[in-house]
Parts: sequence; C-alpha cells; structure tokens
Amino acid sequence: METMIFDNLKKAILEYDSKASAEWAQKAMDEKLDPVKVMDAMTEAIQIVGEGFGRDELFLPELVGAGEAMEAATPIIEAELKRTGAKRESAGTVVLGTVFGDMHNIGKSMVATMLITNGFEVVDLGINVQKNQFINAIKEHNADIVAMSALLTTTVQEQKNVIEALKQEGLREKVKVMVGGGAISQEFADKIGADGYAPSAPGAAELARQLLAN
Repeated sequence: METMIFDNLKKAILEYDSKASAEWAQKAMDEKLDPVKVMDAMTEAIQIVGEGFGRDELFLPELVGAGEAMEAATPIIEAELKRTGAKRESAGTVVLGTVFGDMHNIGKSMVATMLITNGFEVVDLGINVQKNQFINAIKEHNADIVAMSALLTTTVQEQKNVIEALKQEGLREKVKVMVGGGAISQEFADKIGADGYAPSAPGAAELARQLLAN
C-alpha cells in the first residue's frame, strides 16, 4: 500500500494533476504514513521536473504545472508534520513572495519550485505581499532567506521597504535578502542593499545555496 501511494503521488506531480496529488497526499495521511517520507517522495518528483527544465527538456508550463500539483498536496503533509513535530533535513528555509502592489505569480512560482528541488523549505506567501507579512513569516518560520519578486517598475520600491522593515525589527543581520523579477537588475539590488539578485529561477536556487554557504 505504501509503495502504491508514493508511486501515485509522484505520478500526479509528474502529470501536473493538482487534484490527484492532493487526494493521494490525504490518502497517505489516512494510512498513517511517515509525513517526512511522503514529502521526500514529492520532492523527488519535483526534482525530476526541475532537472528536465534545467536541461531544456521541459518548459515553463510543465514547471508551473508540477509546482502547482506539489502546492496542492504540501499543506496536507505540512499539517501532519506540524502535528507530530517531525522534521525534514533541509538546505534552509526561504520566505518567498511577490511584493505589495504586484500580482505576478508565474516567476515566483518557478523560483519556489526550483528552491524545493534544491532541498529548501519554502514558505510561499503568494502575490501582493505587504512588508509586515514578510516580517511575520520570517519570525514565525525562523527563515534563513527572504526572496522577493517584482515585475513592475511601480512596485520595485517595496523590496527596499521590506529591507528597511527588517532593519527596524532587528532582523536584517539574521536573514539573507534575495530579489528578482522583470523590473529588477543587479544594480538595483546593490542599491537597495539586497544580498543577491538572480535573473532566472535556476539561478535563484543556486544563489540561495551560495548565500547560506558563506
């Protein structure tokens, strides 16, 4: 039974089937399977997609679809992890979101998928995220990195606002700041005092590893 559930859960993610992934995740919890092993199986599936994307064998729709399928199942498993106190080995915890005033989701979701593929725990706050939401999530999850996306020139200032809020809360030295998005450049990242900038989703995952290795 355990093998069948794992296989079907991975298949759902590989086939970009959010409904099925959620159903099999729930089935795993109903059968009292180890939530750490279930999450590892999901991560294995998303890694396959991420590696295919990195080799240009899979493309944006596949990456987004797999990410959405994993997102549908993850809250079910995370609830059990929290209930039991079980822990997974992790490369670090990243709080991720598109800044306040910006409704773009695809690029952020790609970054989330690639971070998960590289072993990070990702707290995805979604779009239109206010600075206090970033701050609260960083505190709640003891985050190692905050990653912010902005695709509009009218919203890029929000990234700086979050950095200023981190300073005010005494958190700036405790968390690394990554920025990205269509409206962002390395020059802008340097100007606002971010720790790093990446122009692509695979680059963001590599940057996260580099920041925590230093």
